[in-house]
Amino acid sequence: MVSEPGVPRLSVDIVSDVMCPWCIIGWLKFRQVIDHFKGRLEFRVQWHPFELNPDMPPEGEDAAAHVMRKYGISAEQSRANSERLANVAGELGFAFNRGPDFRMRNSFDAHRLLTWAGASEAPDQAAATGIQTALKLALFAAHFTDNRDVSDAEVLVDVAGSVGLDRDRAAAILASDEFGEMVRAEEAWWVDRNITGVPAFVLGGQMLVPGAQDADVFIRVIEKKLLAAAA
Repeated sequence: MVSEPGVPRLSVDIVSDVMCPWCIIGWLKFRQVIDHFKGRLEFRVQWHPFELNPDMPPEGEDAAAHVMRKYGISAEQSRANSERLANVAGELGFAFNRGPDFRMRNSFDAHRLLTWAGASEAPDQAAATGIQTALKLALFAAHFTDNRDVSDAEVLVDVAGSVGLDRDRAAAILASDEFGEMVRAEEAWWVDRNITGVPAFVLGGQMLVPGAQDADVFIRVIEKKLLAAAA
């Protein structure tokens, strides 16, 4: 699709989890890419589900204990990693407020709402991002900045309503199994395509850029691998 005469549009599929700190960092870096190409290239961003911890229990798990157990690191290493993440995010304008009660949560229901939000967007919308991105960013903020339980239905409804989504519809989805099969099927689809870690950015449906890369990495890939190839 071309929104303005002569300006191509690039699809950007982002596979990520609300629980993933590098996912919000990766997005904040990618925003710089969108700004860099303003007037030369337009974007269409869509988010896709990935669960870092699909077996996370309803009560969640203490984040520090989770990281130490999962990655086999010490408490000191865990604190150092958290500080590093907070510093990187802070430089990009996002606050990580990990207090002593910060917990990892089950993100499946959040992905169900994100799938609903994505399905409600018009395929040919002119803007790079829509209500799905708004919800994704609000969920990141609720989890990492406000330390809210984004596995809780009331919290999820409140976050959905805060970005303009229908609260009653969100509540009805969460009270049912709606969009559950879609989330599972899409997660499996990406795993079948060797997406085993997040964030993962798929540019133009063909070029995979894994991880929270700096903006200049994305810019080089787009200019040399995508734009030059299309010229």
